[in-house]
Amino acid sequence: MAHPKHKTSKQRRNKRRTHQKLELPTLASCSNCGATVIYHRVCPECGYYRGRLIIAKKTA
Repeated sequence: MAHPKHKTSKQRRNKRRTHQKLELPTLASCSNCGATVIYHRVCPECGYYRGRLIIAKKTA
């Protein structure tokens, strides 16, 4: 197994890690009820996706 010849400095290590970060998901508003929804997901409030009913929600 290979061994490093020199210690990797903190600056070099941190430069490499600049792209390893979490990004917030893109949010949109539901066209049916107006709730905030993650793209390409069924609306958790009304159960619609792209104008069609996907999940029938029970009403109490």
